[in-house]
Amino acid sequence: MPALTYPHVGATETGELPPGWRHVRHRVRLPDSCFATAGDAVLGWRLHRAAGIRMDADAERAAPGVRVVSGLGVGPLRLAAPCQVVWAVEDGRRVGFGYGTLPGHPARGEEAFVVSRDAAGHVWFEVLAFSRPDRWVMRAAGPAGRAFQRAYAWWLGRTLRRLCARR
Repeated sequence: MPALTYPHVGATETGELPPGWRHVRHRVRLPDSCFATAGDAVLGWRLHRAAGIRMDADAERAAPGVRVVSGLGVGPLRLAAPCQVVWAVEDGRRVGFGYGTLPGHPARGEEAFVVSRDAAGHVWFEVLAFSRPDRWVMRAAGPAGRAFQRAYAWWLGRTLRRLCARR
């Protein structure tokens, strides 16, 4: 079983991202009645699939140890990104997971997708990540790669708002 390709495993769960890595923090407010729907969409891969990402997971829901290969693109131009879920949470305040990169991923690092309810009852979705390029495609992307990561987080937030509106 291949090992994760980075140190600082679990840093997205605590929110204390390691220095010297690219950081992404994107937070969007969801309808207050959407906590359960949004949490199910995140843990059951529906969010990513609705956003146009191919998700081949070895379990129906995110849980520690679950392996997933996400894919963006079409046919031979699809970029495969193998990951393993390193933590998951599902309680009355937070629902989500963080996964880390495995060998073959174009980057090294960890990314988390969390739906939370604050003290006022407002529901939020947050993408939190730290990464570094690992393969030539990410190194060659340079600043465009960083812009893509931020756009991806924004797109996931928009997609989750859309899924909440449909429920």
